[in-house]
This record gives sequence, structure tokens and C-alpha cells, in this order.
Amino acid sequence: MYELFFQKLNEKVAFTNEEQKVITGYLTSKKLRKKQYLLQAGDVCKAIAFVEKGAMREYSVDESGAEHILQFALEGWLISDLYSFMTGEPATYNIDALEDCDLVLLTKSAQGELLKKVPKFETYTTAQITGAYLAMQKRVNAMISLTPGQRYLYFINLYPNIARRVPQHMIASYLGLSPETLSRIRKRLAAAQ
Repeated sequence: MYELFFQKLNEKVAFTNEEQKVITGYLTSKKLRKKQYLLQAGDVCKAIAFVEKGAMREYSVDESGAEHILQFALEGWLISDLYSFMTGEPATYNIDALEDCDLVLLTKSAQGELLKKVPKFETYTTAQITGAYLAMQKRVNAMISLTPGQRYLYFINLYPNIARRVPQHMIASYLGLSPETLSRIRKRLAAAQ
């Protein structure tokens, strides 16, 4: 149980078997079916989710009903409305399952206890937050400095697993493009090969 979770955890910080046993006591397993919500906008995000199996997305919906995808998460990734989780304010994002998922959840209170009982967990948490910030900064830079075609190529090179598992209209949303624009870009790229 939690094999992938501890594999990824130990890639950032080496935890002893004893520390892993303590951490395990604060984790919760959750299964979601495809299209089932982990979080809905307006609710407070009470946990960070680690994806053991499956695919998820985090997104907002504007007044016209259009979805704007902020993040995808596959096996080995974390997903959460981090702002809501850290502040206790209502979430601005929805998080749902794109496939049937097995998740490992860490609640806010469990995180607080782990920070006291396993000091190295703070190093892990800092590494995760830093990594998320750097990834977001790279994404914003790509959005403002690359053409739509370059953004698509950057995405499929950086995230080939997502590109294979997620519908094209969701990739378009993530890239800030209409599905029609992405279709034209893909046709142009296929013709150029």
C-alpha cells in the first residue's frame, strides 16, 4: 500500500522505515470514479491528493460555462487547490477524475502533525511547493512568450503521457486555445512532417 507515494516521497527526501510508518498513519486512501469530484469550487480544500493510479484535472468554469484547465495530474503527481488548502478559504477550482483513480490524501491537520513528528517532512513539503511554483512560472512564461503552435509542441514534449491520455479539447483549454485552433495547429504540424 502507498508504494508509489513513498517512492516519490523518497526521491525528494530519504525517509527511514520508522518515519514512513509514522507518515502512513496520517494518510487516507480514496477511490474516485471517472467524472467524480474530489473538490468543487466554493468548498474548502481539506486535503492534498497524491495520484497512485489514474488521471485528474483542476479547472475553473467562467460565466459562459467555458472550462479553463489549470493542471492535470497523473500517477505520481500531487493535486490540490493549494490556496484554499493553506488559507481555509473557499476553493476557486474544481478537481475531478478523468479516469478511475486511486488517491492518497493528506489532510491539513495530518500535515500539521507530520511537520511536528517527522521534521524531514517539512523539507519534503518545501521541495514540493517550490517545484509547483517553478512549474507554474514556466507555464506562465510559455503562455506569454510562445506562439500557440510552440505552446502545443512544448506541452507534448514536456508531457507526452498527458497528451496520450487526455482529450484534445482539454489540452486546448490548458493551452488557452479553442479546440478549433488546436485542431488547425495539429493539422499544420502533421502536414509539415
